[in-house]
Amino acid sequence: MRAFIDRLNLTLERYLPEKRLFLRSETSTRFVRLKPAAQAVILTGTAGYMAWSLIATSILFYSVIGSNDLRESARREQSYFETRLNDMAAQRDRALSEAQAAHQRFGEAMDRVGHMQTSLLEGEQRNAELARGIDALQATLRTTNEQRDAATTELAELEARDSDSELEDTTAHLEEVEQTLDFVLAALDRTALERESMGAVADDATREAQHLAMEYRLIQDRNTRIFTQLEQAVETSMQPLERMFSAAGLSTETLLRQVRAGYQTRSASLRPISISTSGTLDPLSDEVRANSVLAALEEIDTYRIALRRTPFALPVDHVRVNSPFGYRRDPITGGRRLHAGQDFGGSRGTPIHSTADGTVSFAGRQSGYGNIVIVQHDFGFETRYAHMSSIAVSVGQRVSRGERVGAMGNTGRSTGVHLHYEIRVAGNPINPMTYIRAAQNVF
Repeated sequence: MRAFIDRLNLTLERYLPEKRLFLRSETSTRFVRLKPAAQAVILTGTAGYMAWSLIATSILFYSVIGSNDLRESARREQSYFETRLNDMAAQRDRALSEAQAAHQRFGEAMDRVGHMQTSLLEGEQRNAELARGIDALQATLRTTNEQRDAATTELAELEARDSDSELEDTTAHLEEVEQTLDFVLAALDRTALERESMGAVADDATREAQHLAMEYRLIQDRNTRIFTQLEQAVETSMQPLERMFSAAGLSTETLLRQVRAGYQTRSASLRPISISTSGTLDPLSDEVRANSVLAALEEIDTYRIALRRTPFALPVDHVRVNSPFGYRRDPITGGRRLHAGQDFGGSRGTPIHSTADGTVSFAGRQSGYGNIVIVQHDFGFETRYAHMSSIAVSVGQRVSRGERVGAMGNTGRSTGVHLHYEIRVAGNPINPMTYIRAAQNVF
């Protein structure tokens, strides 16, 4: 090993000649000999440190630029999501109105078909009565014809006998028979015309019923396409919300149950539709599918309420991310300790906003934190905003998501202007970036 170092020093002698560093005191003078190998190690370490500093600075710079782009993209996604939800609600209202109107038109059509069927049955009964009357008239006509034939025969006999008185009686009787025959023939003609008229009415009623059935099937097909699109849009809108809560490690079933327990009144526009009051509903009927879409929209609305009460938002805008959550070297004492929050750097006076709806439980000064605001939220969450230069809220005040609670400063145990932001659950600190990153793909 010693021989290798000597050869290395001889090789580097031409580029890094041996140097001596003199250290002089009041009583003596000493020197430190820097051989070529030692100089090479020092130069290599210095160059490596400079390269590492340059790379780390570049990574931090690009990270800040990327986070600003993500926030801008999140705002555009939020605006697009709200617009899409409003469009879906309007399309749902139009589809429901069309379904109700179609149901009403179908009911009216069924009433008309019922009236036509009643008229058809009455016509058939009348036709049967006319047929029976025709049979009776035909029997009477046969009897009359027989009587006329008998009278004709008798008249011929009377003419042969040349009996004038009997001939006159027979002629009068024959005239009565002819009048009766004319009446029967006229009644038969009227009965035939009425039967043809009732047949035309029955044919018209049948064609009208077929036309209404075809129109109803077309309306059903259109409603099926509309409801299919609505169901797909609702499912597409719900998936990012479910992924966001899952990425944050939250149980969506527990959150939704707690939200529903706190909000018993349901919006009138999201209540189930009830059109028919009797019979069994088809699982694929418009009413059942509309209620399914309304239930999904009601679940999205419940997600929205839970979202406003869960700290997913950023507390400050357009700032740089500093010390992360976790164990680190204390910048003041130099010892290793838990950093229970996330630091955001910025200029003094930068506005600080509440990351969720809640109630201010503390607003004042605490040791180490300096000026601090503590906000209690639903589901056991608590957020802390420390080292502020000024406080804009008071204890007991209700704050909304995005509402200003103070300004960035350097109070308390701090080495520079920044915001120390904490999220606690049941008093235990958790990493705030878990929630911030989970919401980046949604807002």
